[in-house]
Amino acid sequence: MPTIKDVALKAGVSVTTVSRVLNNRGYLSEELKKKVYSAMEQLNYRPNELARSLSRSKSNIIGLIVPHAAHPFFGELISHIEEHAYLHGYRLLLCNSHLNRQKEAEYIDMLRSSRVDGIILGSHTLEVEDYRQIHLPVVTFDRRISAEVPYICSDNYKGGELATNLLADKGCRKIAHISGHPHPDLLALKRLDAFKEIAAQRGLQHIEMHTDLHGFHFTEYERLTERLLAEHPDVDGIFASSDIIAAYALKVCQVRGRRVPQDIKIVGYDGISLRGVFSPDLTTVSQPIAEMGQKAVDLIMAQVQGDTVPVENIFPVQLIQGGTT
Repeated sequence: MPTIKDVALKAGVSVTTVSRVLNNRGYLSEELKKKVYSAMEQLNYRPNELARSLSRSKSNIIGLIVPHAAHPFFGELISHIEEHAYLHGYRLLLCNSHLNRQKEAEYIDMLRSSRVDGIILGSHTLEVEDYRQIHLPVVTFDRRISAEVPYICSDNYKGGELATNLLADKGCRKIAHISGHPHPDLLALKRLDAFKEIAAQRGLQHIEMHTDLHGFHFTEYERLTERLLAEHPDVDGIFASSDIIAAYALKVCQVRGRRVPQDIKIVGYDGISLRGVFSPDLTTVSQPIAEMGQKAVDLIMAQVQGDTVPVENIFPVQLIQGGTT
């Protein structure tokens, strides 16, 4: 395997000069750079990225930990983060925690050992003190870890208001909120807060149902909706805390002969691209997923440069009416 010494010998320059070209450090003529890169190509030389990051104290790699990469919301978020990072000269190291505490802790250690420049956290199963020990630029999604760590979320309360008011405006009298496990630290719980307050204000009977499991188990959403319809056959409106839950609710309603939207109306949350695949297409509270992903990368890059960044980054939501209401 060729070394940097072989490149220097082939190009007829010093090892220091090759290192300066690789790290784009100091004045370098175009002729000199061409000579070095030509030697690298002829020798098929590949620089040691870890060694380069050690010398530069910067790897241009961002770590991203998500709870479930197969979840459509996180799938789209990952895509937008990767694209924006790439356009700014960064690469992504993706970790899938499945909300497993041990996995998340091990991934954080691995990312630190890999000398990433910062970590975007979409998974939060550890204690606040664990995150404080990261000692790298960090951005979180839907959780406020401390007064110093920047976080990104959509306007969850406004989203809950929009969804619940729509169900009331459409004539629903008994509505249900279905969600995953309600971790107390998640800012997404504000959707439920709004649901309860608006339902009370509008004089609607309301029910809360959530999974008991701490994770993303899609079949649980199906069983939860089946239980809802069995225990509350008169329910006529569902606000699901994600589009994927709304999709399962739609499936169960149709299997059990409940017409959507005539007998029961359904509103999801997220605004995923796949919402149009279902029939009827989902009504949803849409988060600006692309802008949120781009903001996460921008916040990491700004922290790397030593800039002060806002802690609170809340994005507006939009109600998109589909066929389920």
